[in-house]
Amino acid sequence: MKTIYILWLRQLKRYVRSKSRMIGSIAQPLLFLVSLSFGFGPIFQKAGSGNYLNFLVPGIIGMSIIFSAVFSGMEIIWDRQFGFLKETLVAPVSRFNIMLGRTLGGATMSVMQGLLVLVISLFMGFRPTSWLMFPILLLLMLLVALLFTALGTMIASLLEDMQGFQLIVNFLIMPLFFLSGAIFPLQGLPKILSIISSLDPLAYGIDAFRGILINISTFGMGTDIIVLSIATLLFLGLGSYFFSKIQI
Repeated sequence: MKTIYILWLRQLKRYVRSKSRMIGSIAQPLLFLVSLSFGFGPIFQKAGSGNYLNFLVPGIIGMSIIFSAVFSGMEIIWDRQFGFLKETLVAPVSRFNIMLGRTLGGATMSVMQGLLVLVISLFMGFRPTSWLMFPILLLLMLLVALLFTALGTMIASLLEDMQGFQLIVNFLIMPLFFLSGAIFPLQGLPKILSIISSLDPLAYGIDAFRGILINISTFGMGTDIIVLSIATLLFLGLGSYFFSKIQI
């Protein structure tokens, strides 16, 4: 447990010290939030679907979490190239604990990103239906963050260069984001897109956020939690397995 705590704390210190990373990781979600909410808001309202900002905010929270979570895996490649990872792996602790500590640290940073987006959206006019479910929202945000941080760890464990990591991650997370229902409703989609969206784990995370914040849900809260829990355990297992195979 001490190893997990130390690695978790180390990840947080890295994040706090890197002001450029904090600003850069929040810039893209804010650009989407501002441009889409003001650009498509009137159209969304004319279509009789209500306030687009309220609909969009849970999706942008999910976007902020997934981008920050997956890209935290890049630190594994960075540490491997500069020898820091070797110092960690030769320590007399299990690689699972090392992986879990790094993953918890990355997930915590991602949740902080999501909370920052939520706070900014309040100043733009977003109003949740109730704050009573906020503790559950935090737990679900952490669950989504753990899922995609573990995914980033798995990808980084298989690669040795940052360029390859960035290409694969961008190719992966953009479809995950756009097919998750973050910026448009999942109802009424063509059948093939509806099937693909139902296989996207981020779709269940954003659906859960939306259910808690504005009381709108496509899959149902129970389904969201079950799918997210299974997917998180699966990717934690895969991330741990591939991390244990890293050669130093």
